[in-house]
Amino acid sequence: QVRLVESGGGLVQPGGSLRLSCAGSGIIFSSSAMAWYRQVPGKERELVAGISVGGSTNYAESVKGRFTISRDKSKNTAYLQMNSLKSEDTAVYYCKAAWSLSVYWGQGTQVTVSS
Repeated sequence: QVRLVESGGGLVQPGGSLRLSCAGSGIIFSSSAMAWYRQVPGKERELVAGISVGGSTNYAESVKGRFTISRDKSKNTAYLQMNSLKSEDTAVYYCKAAWSLSVYWGQGTQVTVSS
């Protein structure tokens, strides 16, 4: 059974940093395309950052230069380093993995940026 578990969310002041982690079990991260999405109440879930099997990355315009997605294949864990956080980054952040013709989601972790 595939399971993705996010962690690292919390409350941070504007301008601060957080690192989200997505730990996977029952899945091979080295063969998976990974992505981070976020969602606020009343809005659709939006792509924040993605990393392909080959390591290519892509980012939403709103986070370029501030967020970095990475993956540690040995730990089967993906990360989202978030710097220079803004209030508009407040959302529930979800990890997504595309592996073996299936898509898997984590349960989400809340990120709140507020003074």
